[in-house]
Amino acid sequence: MASSSPYLSPTGSSGGPPPRRRLNEVLMGLPPSGIREFFDLVIGRDDIVSLGVGEPDLPTPWNVRESAMFALDRGRTSYTSNRGLAELRREIARYLEERFGVSYDPAKEILITVGVSQGVDLAMRALLNPGDEVAGIEPGYVAYTPMVAMAGGTAKCVALRYEDNFRLNFAELARAITPKTRAIMLNYPNNPVGSTFTAEECGRLAALAEKHDLVMVSDEVYAELTYDQEHVSMPTQPGARDRTILLSGFSKAFAMTGWRMGYAAGPADIIGAMTRIFQYSMLSAPTVSQYACIEALRTRQQNVPGMIEIYNQRRRVIVDGLRSIGVDCHMPEGAFFAFPRIRKFGLSSREFCKRLLEEEKVAIVPGTAFGAEAGEGFARCSYAAGFEKIELALAGIKRMINRL
Repeated sequence: MASSSPYLSPTGSSGGPPPRRRLNEVLMGLPPSGIREFFDLVIGRDDIVSLGVGEPDLPTPWNVRESAMFALDRGRTSYTSNRGLAELRREIARYLEERFGVSYDPAKEILITVGVSQGVDLAMRALLNPGDEVAGIEPGYVAYTPMVAMAGGTAKCVALRYEDNFRLNFAELARAITPKTRAIMLNYPNNPVGSTFTAEECGRLAALAEKHDLVMVSDEVYAELTYDQEHVSMPTQPGARDRTILLSGFSKAFAMTGWRMGYAAGPADIIGAMTRIFQYSMLSAPTVSQYACIEALRTRQQNVPGMIEIYNQRRRVIVDGLRSIGVDCHMPEGAFFAFPRIRKFGLSSREFCKRLLEEEKVAIVPGTAFGAEAGEGFARCSYAAGFEKIELALAGIKRMINRL
């Protein structure tokens, strides 16, 4: 009898050798992305009001698009160095030093990646051996735990709680660290809860990493989208620079999701290891996109502050709107997501979001996409959408909860 398992090769006729495993068991054990599950339900449908995917509705600024067209017109379509265009790496180094006060050698300490997610993947594969552990935080971005698993490691996450204003409990994080722990995975401002770290908290994290000799993988892609305080970059903390992989990119604050551009900055030995993986798996990031990012960085002050102010206004509209219809919600400190607490309505996160989509044609993401336990009872609402969509979504949520 032929095998029906996706792990095994078909056996053909009976009596033959036992089937061999065909697919990677770790991969087959990973759940599908909870974000993409709902995104696939709404893509191509004009009748859906979507606050689901974390993608700016603002277009890439015209001068950035024009720079890409100029690069195409000049025939700049060949491979670049594995590390990326030297000119772009210099611009990134200049930006990080001027904006956040951290200095990197663009020749040895910066790698251009295909989005920040690839940076996470490369970091995990460069750092981990089978059986190693990574301490992390949930709710957290959907890719972190799967990428740890695909690199042969195990993620041990501590929960951010609504009752604690989604602040990190350092005692719990310390207890999650074992002799097998090799790294701490950080993301701030946090996707999906919108909390960030103060300078004091960054210092405590750096001290904890130094005490246990750990590498911090710090995803700071939402750094520009910090509203109530200045963003404090992790490698600026005492002793942290040489044990931090700083990940960031252009998708969010620069409105460049489809360009697929990110970067990693860190100690030369770690960036070199990540580059060795990259040169075999990807070779180089898209050339035209790299030229566009050079222009984006050079004209940041022209484009980014205005977009940030729009998100800041939307942040207040969506949180105030949720509270006004009886939904508990903290005011996010950064990123462009609200993370309302919906458990009092008697539905699981997935049931709530599924009914909202079916009954009101409003798409939000179940909190469980960002942690099965820590995210239950919550939903993520993106305010990277226009005011009209936010108001329509709030009206749909209100109608549904009034029926419950």
